[in-house]
Amino acid sequence: MMQHQFPPLEQVTRTALCTTEAAHYLNRQPQTLRTWACLENGPLRPIRINGRLAWPVAEIRRVLGVPA
Repeated sequence: MMQHQFPPLEQVTRTALCTTEAAHYLNRQPQTLRTWACLENGPLRPIRINGRLAWPVAEIRRVLGVPA
C-alpha cells in the first residue's frame, strides 16, 4: 500500500480537498466522511462537484481550530 505525504494543514493553499485528504487531516476513515455526506450529519458538509465530494479547507480548519 502506498503511503501519502500530506503537508501540514496550515500550508494547504487549495480551497477544497478530496475525501482521502480531508479524512487524513480529520483523523477519520474516508468512509466516515462519505457517511457524513450521505446522512448530512457530520461536523462539516462537502461540496458536490459532478457527483464527487470536495471538502472545503476553510471548514476543516474551523472544525480543527487551525488558524486560516
